[in-house]
Amino acid sequence: MKLETPDLTYQNTRSSTYACEYHIIWCTKYRRTALSAEIQVRFKALVLESQEKYGYIVRAVETMTDHVHLLISIPPTQAVGIMIGKIKGMTAKVLREEFPHLKSRLPNLWTRSYFVASTGGVTLQSLKEYVENQKGI
Repeated sequence: MKLETPDLTYQNTRSSTYACEYHIIWCTKYRRTALSAEIQVRFKALVLESQEKYGYIVRAVETMTDHVHLLISIPPTQAVGIMIGKIKGMTAKVLREEFPHLKSRLPNLWTRSYFVASTGGVTLQSLKEYVENQKGI
């Protein structure tokens, strides 16, 4: 799902300015094809509706029948793993309530594992050179 959000923008809190962007992927339990088109639509809506409550910003979200991709911005005061747990827990609870067949098909909707990678506007090599050359600037 493409969202009308600007490219990398800095966010502000009282004490920090940040751009903490993450690409997150997780699968259904046993990689089962449990996410029908209707469930995928509802999952996306839940993730978007919960942005303010949990304090993240969705840059993009896409689902397949057996896994989910999220591109989100998370404040530096929040641990990425804890935020992922909140999103997975909330979506599993609501989806299993609204689609009862998920309860009988899977003991848990999501696997415990996930993939996460930070994103950025520059390469790691560029940042390394920048840091190493600070005294020369």
